[in-house]
Amino acid sequence: MASSSSLKFFSLLISSLAIVQMAIADPDILTDFVAPPNGTVDANFFTFTGMRVLVGGDEPKNFTVLKATMAEFPALNGQSVSYAVLEFPSGTTNPPHTHPRSAELLFLIEGTLEVGFVDTKNNLFTQNLQAGDLFVFPKGLVHFQYNADSQNPALAISAFGSASAGTVSIPTALFATNIDDNVLALSFKTDVATIRKLKAGLAPKP
Repeated sequence: MASSSSLKFFSLLISSLAIVQMAIADPDILTDFVAPPNGTVDANFFTFTGMRVLVGGDEPKNFTVLKATMAEFPALNGQSVSYAVLEFPSGTTNPPHTHPRSAELLFLIEGTLEVGFVDTKNNLFTQNLQAGDLFVFPKGLVHFQYNADSQNPALAISAFGSASAGTVSIPTALFATNIDDNVLALSFKTDVATIRKLKAGLAPKP
């Protein structure tokens, strides 16, 4: 007969495995899909038309992201998938950021991109992508994309293994969230005046 300590250890092991499983994916659902609380489910519920603006539309002047996540497309709730279209005018960047709940698989459709990520050992992995290339950014790691071409735009599609991958912009998180200037100055080994200039550069334009 198993001892109480063995049973306790076994229970803890099972619990920890369950927690890990919950952490690596969106929660499983027990139905085919998650219906809206107050709405009719027909084919329209499973259709997202927000990308139609890309067809025949004008190229943006700034880096632009069009998302199809659970927030924009409720039918994705429980499906562990989402999508984004990234438009890079010449010389623009998607600043360093993370997706805490999913890896990102980027497919470059048009143009060229410099991409990279930093792992937990502070190793930088970079690549110059051409149209037709794919690149994976591991879950939760800081990464970026940059269109260094001064003449031509770039267009990419990113797929995520979560209906709500989340995005944490590093510049915004550091310099637009009221973190104390002294904390940032000490962290970056600079002065408060420099930190305030960085914060002013991220402030919304009137």
